[in-house]
Amino acid sequence: MSNSKRSLASRLGVWFLLLVVGGVAAAALAYREPIEGYAEVGTAYAARVACSCRFVAGRSLEDCAKDKLAGMELVTLVDDERAKSVTARFPLVTDTTATYREGYGCVLEPWEG
Repeated sequence: MSNSKRSLASRLGVWFLLLVVGGVAAAALAYREPIEGYAEVGTAYAARVACSCRFVAGRSLEDCAKDKLAGMELVTLVDDERAKSVTARFPLVTDTTATYREGYGCVLEPWEG
């Protein structure tokens, strides 16, 4: 392949990549509200269930992660043993924390609205 053909191919590759990235960014902007809503609900559910699993049932966080529903693969869980809390995160969108309180069980931290 000659240099001019390689150069054209690499320029087309760059334009294609920019087009794909632009399309993904446009879709993310267009569907921002539903994505944020589903992420908030998903992290709240995951934090509350994992907190109960961890600090009420006494299971390990790794074992509790198995309780996540299908479709929640992007939600990650982190526990804080001292605070008796679990934080669920959806990357680049939101996170929610549930904390164990004696007599109440696991309670979600208030959402900012």
